Amino acid sequence: MTHIDGLNVLPRSVRDSQSEMAEIVLPNDTNPLGALLGGRLMHWIDLAGAMAAHRHSRNYALTAGIDHMDFLVPVHVGDLVILRSSVNRVFNTSMEVGVKVWVENYLQDQCEHVSSAYLTFVAVDAGGRHITVPAVIPETDEQRRRFDEAGKRREIRRAHFERRKSR
Repeated sequence: MTHIDGLNVLPRSVRDSQSEMAEIVLPNDTNPLGALLGGRLMHWIDLAGAMAAHRHSRNYALTAGIDHMDFLVPVHVGDLVILRSSVNRVFNTSMEVGVKVWVENYLQDQCEHVSSAYLTFVAVDAGGRHITVPAVIPETDEQRRRFDEAGKRREIRRAHFERRKSR
């Protein structure tokens, strides 16, 4: 058992953080061509990521950053958007959360990958102070791959941050 911020906290499995949300794309979510607004999708990705971060940390979690995103296929009014998220790795007070987005056209029985994103969340207490997060335990080959890759992405983020800081 690990002693964290005055609490005894055991590491948690990736599956403890896994979250899924669904949204039906409505006209208010789209541009004049009826395609989903990128900002709306980014908002949903942030919410899905936050759900996984909250579930894992069992505390408040704030978005600290989001990596590069591509929009692979268009999403239209009436489509069902499925967002799946889970914690990939924990780094003391921060967590990398992966979110994968799918569009389901239930009328045509089709499902396509729309986007993937990696977000960094920081756990905080009610006063906004950073708090330590329980470790995450990857249990499958896919979870172990994502865990390992999260470490590499963190190094890239840190190097990018240091370059920006020195300007």
